[in-house]
Amino acid sequence: LLPDYDNREIMMTPLVKAVYFLFLRHPEGINFKDLVDYRNELISLYTAIKGSPLDDNMTKSIYRATDPTDNSINEKVARIREAFVTRFDERLAVNYIIQGERGEAKRIPLHREFVKWE
Repeated sequence: LLPDYDNREIMMTPLVKAVYFLFLRHPEGINFKDLVDYRNELISLYTAIKGSPLDDNMTKSIYRATDPTDNSINEKVARIREAFVTRFDERLAVNYIIQGERGEAKRIPLHREFVKWE
């Protein structure tokens, strides 16, 4: 929810939202090649969002998203971008989306003092 924008809710599927929260929790950024190191954290986020234990398909999806040889993480980042751009002008959305140069850590530029975890 974005309180500064009439409490707009940005809709995402549970795995895409878990990926977003993972990057939001790491303001220093995460390099895609290191995502395997964040797999357990992503599983915890996904389980909390989903509200149920992981089944085999969910586990496979998380493993794909954290596999640096798979394109799945790029698909998730594209879905995140799409979720914000469809709700905001691109110049505002850029503050909320995962960004970074190829081969470098990707991060969300939003200042974390604006984030309230509930």
